[in-house]
Amino acid sequence: MMNVIYILFSYLIGAISFGIVMSRLFSLPDPRTIGSKNPGATNVLRTGKKLAALLTLLGDALKGSLTVGLAQYFELSPVMVALVAIATLIGHIFPIYYGFKGGKGVATAAGILFMFSWMMGFTVLAIWFAVFIIWRYSSLAAIIAASLSPVMGFFYAIDFYQLIASSIIALILILRHIDNIKRLINGTESSFREKK
Repeated sequence: MMNVIYILFSYLIGAISFGIVMSRLFSLPDPRTIGSKNPGATNVLRTGKKLAALLTLLGDALKGSLTVGLAQYFELSPVMVALVAIATLIGHIFPIYYGFKGGKGVATAAGILFMFSWMMGFTVLAIWFAVFIIWRYSSLAAIIAASLSPVMGFFYAIDFYQLIASSIIALILILRHIDNIKRLINGTESSFREKK
């Protein structure tokens, strides 16, 4: 019963959308009505409010770190830690508070990976940053970083269940970016190259 409560708690924490919360606090347009209509940091940044975007990024990442960190602190089983991680991400993507229409989960996934292994987290973040700097596509950076995260997890010897969770998280992130992949192939994906 307690395991079900842990998973439900993780889902409900994951379902808090900091993009929507920060947009309301800063009196910005609902991120679900502008740009990509995704309530994530990248879309909040399109409003021109960098602080709101930064707080969105940090909030979405920290909720992933919080739930997994608590699971580790209370010494839940490795299987439960993995399930808590996945439940948090599912909460972000399909939030009960917002009609089950959430973000793509990149920041939340990053927060989770940092708790699996801080070195793994930093490496995946460095991959994201490098790809973004070179090509200026946030979506491409997320897709490549997500794809390589299980490899980094194996390299840094995270436990088996965390490695499975990392692989599932990577697959979910890639599936959430299917439309972006199509636009990247067609050359119609929005880039930050021309942003001031």
